[in-house]
Amino acid sequence: MLSNNIYAEDRIPNQWVRAWQNYRKNTLAMLGLWSLGTLLLITLAAQWLAPYEATTQLPDIFLNPSWHPDGKVDYFFGTDDLGRDMYSRIILGTQYTFGSALIVAIIASLIGIVIGVLAGMTRGLLSSTLNHILDTIMSIPSLLLALVIVVFLGTGLTQVMIAIGLSLIPRVIRAIYTAVHQELEKDYIMASRLDGANDIYLLYHSILPNVLPVIIAEVTRAISVAILEIAALGFLQVGAQSPTPEWGSMLGEALHVVDTAPWTVTLPGMAITFCVLIINLVGDGLKQAITAGID
Repeated sequence: MLSNNIYAEDRIPNQWVRAWQNYRKNTLAMLGLWSLGTLLLITLAAQWLAPYEATTQLPDIFLNPSWHPDGKVDYFFGTDDLGRDMYSRIILGTQYTFGSALIVAIIASLIGIVIGVLAGMTRGLLSSTLNHILDTIMSIPSLLLALVIVVFLGTGLTQVMIAIGLSLIPRVIRAIYTAVHQELEKDYIMASRLDGANDIYLLYHSILPNVLPVIIAEVTRAISVAILEIAALGFLQVGAQSPTPEWGSMLGEALHVVDTAPWTVTLPGMAITFCVLIINLVGDGLKQAITAGID
């Protein structure tokens, strides 16, 4: 199509387009993204993908997985000590371990980001006091803090989700608070203030875009920690209770038969490892892509 413009104009992509272009160049990150999408679909459709109910007891107990010479194709991952189909329990377990961790981490991250940003914009005595309080809370390991909260709330998956959420919030606040506070000390912020920019303008146009890699890293870490802690508390039998097909609880139940049926321990452990690996691949890819887009 003809144009009156005789000068060739290059359209400069915005930050998000540049970040996506950088992300697509990372093969591992794209693999993680596709795997995460598949895992989300499995989590949402687990009830339809599982051939049996989680508590259905089949006639064959300790049946080997299908790739074993003694296994059956009908029971792809074999059965456990009660004859329950391991494939169905692993599939349904995505909702209890991965799904619950995703909900907890997102809610905790949103609360932590909002409070952390507001806290990072403060100065003086209030900022110093908040800094010391957060340092004190962070000296306690998050799993130990979650265990202490569970003691007061009681056992169960819902109680564990609340406990893990409460243990994650201070750590997200601390990371965002530190990132925002450090950004405020930079020269370009002072120059913007001298030009008349207020806090809201600086927060939206300058601070948040520059601390976005920190936010991505914290959300990623929160999801990974939530998965591991839900599984750990389930393994300790203070989280999801039997016969709930939560992966950590499945590990704890099958520990006494690890010599007889090692697949009942290996498969839930591999599922937990796979989920954490996917989240870290996507998170690292996003952080690198956004950082490269900013630079």
